[in-house]
Amino acid sequence: MAGRFIVDGVTLELGEEEISLPEKLAVLLSLEAEQIAALRVLKKSLDARRNRPPYFVYQVEVIVSSNSVYPVARRSGIKITQVEEHGEGTSPISSICHATTRLKSSARPVIVGCGPAGLFAALVLALRGIPVRLVERGRPVEQRTKDVRLFWEQGILDIESNVLFGEGGAGTFSDGKLTSRVRSPYTQWVKEVLVEMGAPEAILTDAKPHIGTDRLRSVVINLRHRLLGLGCEISFGAKMTDIIVKDSALAGIVVNDKEIATGHLILAIGQSADDTYHILMSRDVHMVPKALAVGVRLEHPQGLIDKIQYGKWAGHPALPPAEYFLSAQIKEMNRSVYSFCMCPGGKVIGCSPQPGLVITNGMSNSHRSGAYANSAILVSVTPDDFSEKGSSPLQGLVFRNVWERKAYLAAGEDYFAPAQRLIDFVKSRESAEVGMVTYLPGVRPVPMSEVLPPFITEALKKGLTRFGELMPGFVSSESHLIGVETRSSSPVRIVRGPDGQSISVAGIYPCGEGAGYAGGIISSILDGIRAA
Repeated sequence: MAGRFIVDGVTLELGEEEISLPEKLAVLLSLEAEQIAALRVLKKSLDARRNRPPYFVYQVEVIVSSNSVYPVARRSGIKITQVEEHGEGTSPISSICHATTRLKSSARPVIVGCGPAGLFAALVLALRGIPVRLVERGRPVEQRTKDVRLFWEQGILDIESNVLFGEGGAGTFSDGKLTSRVRSPYTQWVKEVLVEMGAPEAILTDAKPHIGTDRLRSVVINLRHRLLGLGCEISFGAKMTDIIVKDSALAGIVVNDKEIATGHLILAIGQSADDTYHILMSRDVHMVPKALAVGVRLEHPQGLIDKIQYGKWAGHPALPPAEYFLSAQIKEMNRSVYSFCMCPGGKVIGCSPQPGLVITNGMSNSHRSGAYANSAILVSVTPDDFSEKGSSPLQGLVFRNVWERKAYLAAGEDYFAPAQRLIDFVKSRESAEVGMVTYLPGVRPVPMSEVLPPFITEALKKGLTRFGELMPGFVSSESHLIGVETRSSSPVRIVRGPDGQSISVAGIYPCGEGAGYAGGIISSILDGIRAA
């Protein structure tokens, strides 16, 4: 019988093609090339530590012929694990795809929000034989894309169809990163579904997978058609304006002033639906404040980051646009400063959901071919920074809105953003002008100290100075800060019990980023699956 093995630590140098993997594995494992019956790449990552040539590291699954000896690694760093063959069992995936569930209630379950959590919660339920009703306050991707473009090009904001509201959620206009610290047996299945819907196959093996906003929009549209084909009902421009509670249990919701009876509501709102949080509070849905992070977007020329990270190998055609992840503990302030959502070859975008606010985010296409790189640089903020004993659990929404409004006012009240050269910010001086910045709709020179709390300004200066020490060349006159970045995570948690339901109103299943239990596309999807 043939043997199946997982081999970790196989490397290819720059210029070596994947087609050479079987031959290289045979040498590494003390086998003849013909003894390798099959090979499949499971994971691919890039090791690009400075001052040495970058190379690619692979984890592969290998099937060796029945007459082969047990493979033995011929160099250190190679790990070989034999895969035990098991009969077909019941996997978590088969429980989604092949089981059927019956509900006691005849009323169709409702999902509010068509972001990653809501869409995959709907898919799981539909595959279990429970087609749901999805309601989304924003518009479908096709129209939403036009509305967003109008905002970026002319500063015309649609409060129900923008970067944060609409089909696909905030992730639709992002880098489409699929990294997550959450471990789940469903993660690979999720990626396979995304590939089926049009995502690049590379997300199945890349250690840092991403889709890109251009591909992600098509994925969302295809997923919509899949849900409709499974019997789901999807309503756009459908805003939940109230919930109906009887005897501490959900009896229905109000959408566009019309009642919909239901005893099962998956609440997959995004973190920017301030009005929905207020509705929930008025109906005694228990919520608590939670920590968040506030800071700026930092933009560099991509070539500069490539040179810092890759050294003399920068520009090699086999290397992707370079990334970075940086963090620093500012012990004297009890704060952490860190980079987040780094977008190589991308753009900085405005994503205001309400009039009079300026909010930044990063976005890139699938090829990450832009000339600039950007990342959020954030400072940790705790509820102690913005709330007092007895204050509203929604005080974090007020806190971030204060600084978003300051950014709007300081930059001219037309959705342009404040911008400052990084080197000027670190040296506490104003920038008389700014150079090339990709932010849409546009920027004006404004000191970041005018649009951020003093403790965040101070922590950012200390953190960015340390980053410059870690990455020489990082702090330069070519680099710009654009403010403000406030929406990396929700400042509110809708408290749920072990069964996934609200602890105060039975029948409500809060999930995803807006519920305070996820951050990013994959973790939101997994939380939506959990709710379903």
